[in-house]
Amino acid sequence: MHGHSRLVSFEVCGGVAVLTLQNPPANAYSYAMMRQLDGWILQARMDPDVHVIVLTGEGERFFCAGADVADQPATTPATHYALCLHASETLRRLEQTPKLVIAALNGHAAGGGLELALACDLRVARRGVATLGLAAGAPRGLPVAGSDQRLTRLLSTSGARESMAAGVTLEVDDARDLGLVHEVLEAATGADFMAQVLAWADRLCPPRADSGTIGLLKRTRLLGEVTDLALERALQQCLSTAAGAAAGPSAQAADTHSYRGR
Repeated sequence: MHGHSRLVSFEVCGGVAVLTLQNPPANAYSYAMMRQLDGWILQARMDPDVHVIVLTGEGERFFCAGADVADQPATTPATHYALCLHASETLRRLEQTPKLVIAALNGHAAGGGLELALACDLRVARRGVATLGLAAGAPRGLPVAGSDQRLTRLLSTSGARESMAAGVTLEVDDARDLGLVHEVLEAATGADFMAQVLAWADRLCPPRADSGTIGLLKRTRLLGEVTDLALERALQQCLSTAAGAAAGPSAQAADTHSYRGR
């Protein structure tokens, strides 16, 4: 795939397409991974036998720890913005897919990994393993893939939004209380967790649920949100071209390494 190893696997189980991020140890994403993810999202979208999409990470510790800065090509501010824009567009394609999308949080969802989870319709997490947290604000700058807008819609209080923006890491039960996680599952192993997620997803497929109606409702809700995300991308471009923009990727790399040590 585009000259790179398989970074995202794709499997159809009944009416459920499972997309698995595969970049050990932390499933951090790169431009190459985003290109593969984009392609698999389209394949699931176009398959009439797929009614629900499940996105998860490989292994027992990480859903996704954000961007893999070490694997990014050398960038100018302009190309860095282009990479951020592509990540934002990939998440937007996931969000706009007229099928129900579930993030199966098998482990930590950190920084850009949480942004990826927020682009899904539902989030199911494994108790005792998964945590959720954004990178703290400065010097990392604006979120690159829509988390600011999505958190504003999901979190009812400004205090909760400020806590997330400050880089607070949440256990899954606390995240459920805030409305960021919809279901928390007890599972002894990652395989047990995924079996429960797939059973949960299967109940959302026809004839048990009307996935077509779900897709139409998603499209209706998203029509009113295009302007906000376009504004966020424009602001990210301004930030990327400003003096000192190179501090962002290096700071994010430090954040990813801190999660890998957990």
